This record gives sequence, C-alpha cells and structure tokens, in this order.
Amino acid sequence: MDTTLNALLQLYEQAGDRMYAGEAVTQLAHAWQCGRLAEKSGANAGLQLASWLHDIGHLMSAAPGTPTLRGEDDRHEALGAQLLMPIFGPSVAEPIRLHVQAKRYLVGMRESYAKKLTPDSIRSLQLQGGPMDAVACAQFETEPFFFDAVKLRVWDDLAKKSGWFEDTPEAALGHLASLMVKVKAQCVTQI
Repeated sequence: MDTTLNALLQLYEQAGDRMYAGEAVTQLAHAWQCGRLAEKSGANAGLQLASWLHDIGHLMSAAPGTPTLRGEDDRHEALGAQLLMPIFGPSVAEPIRLHVQAKRYLVGMRESYAKKLTPDSIRSLQLQGGPMDAVACAQFETEPFFFDAVKLRVWDDLAKKSGWFEDTPEAALGHLASLMVKVKAQCVTQI
C-alpha cells in the first residue's frame, strides 16, 4: 500500500478514538458503521469508501473537543473532499463534499427528519446554514452526486449506535485499507 493510503489510515490510528460530543461512538466506530451500512445496502465500492471517510476532515484538526461546542463549523466536508479528490476522484470526494448539504436538504424537505438528528448534528445544522428552502432544495437536486450524498447522509445519521462494532480496530482498519486499494485501482484504470 502506498504512503498516501498509509497516511489516511494513520489519521484513524491517531485520532479514531475521539468521541463525538453527546454520542456513544468514536470516530473510527462511526466510520466503520457508516461503511458497513453502505456495504449492506449494496453500494458500489466508491460510495462505500465515501461512507467510511466522510468525516475524515474532523480528524485533520488538531483542535481538542467538538467544534460545535465552540460554535464552530469546521467545514470537515470540504477538507475531506479536497484531500480525497486527487486520490480517489469524484465518486468518493463528491458525496463527502455534499453530505452536509444533504442533511440541510433532508431537513428542508422533511420536517420530521430533524427529529432524528442527534444534539451535535442539530448544533452543526445551525452552524452550517440551517434547513434548505425550496429553491435551495431544487438546486441541490441537480448536483451530479445528489443521490449518493443523500444515501451517505442517511447512513451517517444511522451510524451512531453504541456497542455496534463487530471488528477490532485493527481488523476495521484492515478492511478500510483493502477498500482504499480497490477504489484507487479502479481510479487508475479509468484514466
């Protein structure tokens, strides 16, 4: 495995044990759960990897604690997409870039959706611009990776279950490594 992929794994090795404020999962457990939900839903390898890596931007920050508790939007979706675009291309980077907008879209389209959000996700929603209005929702629906972003967002919200982590951290990271190698190989063959 190349050094770029090793560097991504090291982010999880070094910061994967960070907890989400008010939630019962670590960054690594959340990533694993989201990736497993994508896999169990029959998502392609690129969307599975996007599901695994959607919050990698949080791990890139050295700031302690949860950004929403400081009243900050850390723009983790933009950081993650920017990091991953040259490595894995748009099938991974774009759903990541759009997953925050997908939350705003789902809350704007379905008022009941907001009731399912965790307290931290509610805080971040306000920092990220709040629910989309009808015009913004219609515009968002024209994004090329709209459907993947919405699927990723739903898995993201479901992937916060305490005690659901069937693998050891090492086995989970091994699965992530294999998936990264597979998706990167697919990217190279598409060029």
